[in-house]
Amino acid sequence: MFDKLKDLNKLRKAQSDIKKQMENIFVTSEKGRLRIVIRGDKRIEKLEIDGEDDKALRELLNDAFKDVDKKVEKQMRGQLQDLGLPGL
Repeated sequence: MFDKLKDLNKLRKAQSDIKKQMENIFVTSEKGRLRIVIRGDKRIEKLEIDGEDDKALRELLNDAFKDVDKKVEKQMRGQLQDLGLPGL
């Protein structure tokens, strides 16, 4: 039982490390008067229109992405349970 707890702790630490690494990856894309900076964890860091940061649109998009992630996770957990696998 203690071995499983150790393995679980290792998995959580690895997950945390990967998350931190993803947060430090940035991609910038520009098209016309638009410029966007996205982190590796798919969070929008900056969204500019005509050189002006559009905070409201950035927050709206990030909130929508978060909601989609939650719905996908919930559906995947249900499918794993249907297969007899424990949810992650």
